[in-house]
Amino acid sequence: MSRMIFVNLPVTDLAKSMSFYTSLGFKNNPQFTDDTAACMVWSEAIYVMLLTHAKWRQFTSRPIPPATSSEVMLTLSCDSREAVDAMNKAAAANGGTPDINPMQDLGFMYNRSLTDPNGHIWEAVWMNPAAVPSDDQTR
Repeated sequence: MSRMIFVNLPVTDLAKSMSFYTSLGFKNNPQFTDDTAACMVWSEAIYVMLLTHAKWRQFTSRPIPPATSSEVMLTLSCDSREAVDAMNKAAAANGGTPDINPMQDLGFMYNRSLTDPNGHIWEAVWMNPAAVPSDDQTR
């Protein structure tokens, strides 16, 4: 079995959050979706589980941080600069906040940060694989 990541996020409005993530390009997996949780698929290895606060509390008694906190920033790779821009634009049009951090353009790497409607921070990044230094060049 290949390695996978399941990012679990507490959300206040499950339907609104599902709509938001769909607008970014995630697909819903109805097999793991009900009235308390939704499985949103980014790739064969990356899944985001959107959990109502009641469902979240079944997994941990730790408090849900306020939407203004920055406990983690999750980064998704995109196929192009245009895809990075499109994700940021979709976030703005669907209840998220675009460009919460300054855009970064290093030539070989381009990224923009956004939040979902619950304040979870995401970064969309494109990197030119031909411009990434090899191991020999970094030593």
